[in-house]
Amino acid sequence: MNIRNFSIIAHIDHGKSTLCDRFLEKCKLITPLLKEGQALDQMSLERERGITIKSHPVRLIYNNNNTQYILNLIDTPGHVDFSYEVSRSLSACEGAVLLIDATQGVEAQTLSHYYLAKENNLKIIPAINKIDMPNARIEVVKEEIIKLTGIENISLISAKNGYGVDELLERIVKEIPPPENNIEKPLKALIFDSHYDSYKGVIAHIRIFDGKVEKGTKIMLHSNKKTFEVIEVGIFELDLKEKKDLISGEVGYIAALIRDPKDINVGDTIINSKNPETDALKGFKILKQVVFASIFPNVPEGFESLRKSLDKLYLNDPSFYYEPEDSYSLGPGFRCGFLGSLHLDIVQERLEREYNEDIVITYPSTKYKVILNNDEEIEITNPSKLPEPSKIKEIQEPIANVKIITPSEFIGNVMKLLEIRRGKFINMQYLDPQRVVLEYDVPFSKIIYKFFDDLKSITHGFGTYDYSIDRWEKGDLVKVDILINGKQVDALSFITYSDEAYRKSKEILLKLRKSIPKQLYEVVLQSKIYGKIIARETIAPLRKDVLQKCYGGDVTRKRKLLEKQKEGKKRMKMIGNVEIPQEAFLSIIEIE
Repeated sequence: MNIRNFSIIAHIDHGKSTLCDRFLEKCKLITPLLKEGQALDQMSLERERGITIKSHPVRLIYNNNNTQYILNLIDTPGHVDFSYEVSRSLSACEGAVLLIDATQGVEAQTLSHYYLAKENNLKIIPAINKIDMPNARIEVVKEEIIKLTGIENISLISAKNGYGVDELLERIVKEIPPPENNIEKPLKALIFDSHYDSYKGVIAHIRIFDGKVEKGTKIMLHSNKKTFEVIEVGIFELDLKEKKDLISGEVGYIAALIRDPKDINVGDTIINSKNPETDALKGFKILKQVVFASIFPNVPEGFESLRKSLDKLYLNDPSFYYEPEDSYSLGPGFRCGFLGSLHLDIVQERLEREYNEDIVITYPSTKYKVILNNDEEIEITNPSKLPEPSKIKEIQEPIANVKIITPSEFIGNVMKLLEIRRGKFINMQYLDPQRVVLEYDVPFSKIIYKFFDDLKSITHGFGTYDYSIDRWEKGDLVKVDILINGKQVDALSFITYSDEAYRKSKEILLKLRKSIPKQLYEVVLQSKIYGKIIARETIAPLRKDVLQKCYGGDVTRKRKLLEKQKEGKKRMKMIGNVEIPQEAFLSIIEIE
């Protein structure tokens, strides 16, 4: 069968999207987006940030020595937060191009993606990109790749000008094995992605492993046993292109008027309803959410609109989690889980841009394990849900194993950064005389905020990192509550180390003091740990000039007006509610 299913995997900014552009050109799949570059990065956020966020499948026709090959290419993201996208893309492939920048060499995510491809038993083709750059270190990078993979046949390319791309395509068709032809077996297809169409319902992106599917086929979703009739099948050619059927080995899409986005689960197996006993496919590694925050509509009336937007976004990005919650201070909203801080940032921007939602996002947190006095274990993703301290035996926090690759001249800077963030040294290994891999164990809560920015800053842009959460440890942790005029704002509660509680809460109160508009009465901001006030800030009241209409020197009348104003402000203070603007929540997110 002349089909090749493959992905391009690499560290962020090593040239994946540019190489995809060259593949599209070589296979004569022309689009106006090629003139701008990064044709498969169709999301406005992707083009602005210069990163791939979503995996994008495309079908290419490649002619070689009078033989026509169908290449199903799935572009993948490179940022550590989106390794979930990589894992589900690789599950639909038989091979992968491991792309490495000639000026940067093997980086943290290169290692991560390589091991992910090995776990999926994929044929790996290493390629060194940007060999035309004046600072390219081709021989050094070759040695690094051989040391990592043991593969000596390494392609040298420049995705920007097309050098070596023809030879790389030749290797793909020769070395990546074709998919097995199991068309006679009962239908078995893996859902590796999906999106929503207002007319056709959920569009499932699938890889057919066994059998075939066509219009009129009655399918069953293995996980929930729900059945649907297929109304359309097709392939990806930048846009969707309808086709008569999809057979074993092919990558494409199906529409079956599936209206509820939650019916489709990425990683689920589609089978024929006539063969309900068919076993499910193995699927792929599903990553767990590690960063949590609450999302609220700016006005309570926007709750239903936000729910629908989250349903549709979840369909396209099932790696985030959400459930309804009610906040005393902000009303109805959703508690959401994300794969990392960048993932949270992307979801926020997509909700605002693609779905026109006006939202407030609360202070992000990680997950904690709480051991109660009766040895019962519960997981807390929302600090406001932490039990009373008298019921708690201990609180455990996730520990991330962090691997950082940096030029050796910045070792001291990186070690200092990790020590400030409570990191514990594990190992140090030189890739070559100029570059080193540092391994540390760091509390995950200390790398949620701005860690990547700080690392880039102290290594002049050359440091990269990857992490995995591998265990939990007991921590000296406390919950801090924020009060406004004596009322607790549950959405501002957070968990932190006891020796950092005062500094952190003081910074939050200062941010709130600057963000909350002045009222006609005094507003008192306080932070509290287990009933004890530890910090306080005050927003002075607006002073209305009640003496404006007074003239002459009647002091008693002036005094009466001022006393009347004072009494009025006391009453307002007792019954007044303070509105917290969105800017206050956004400014707090940056504190660490």
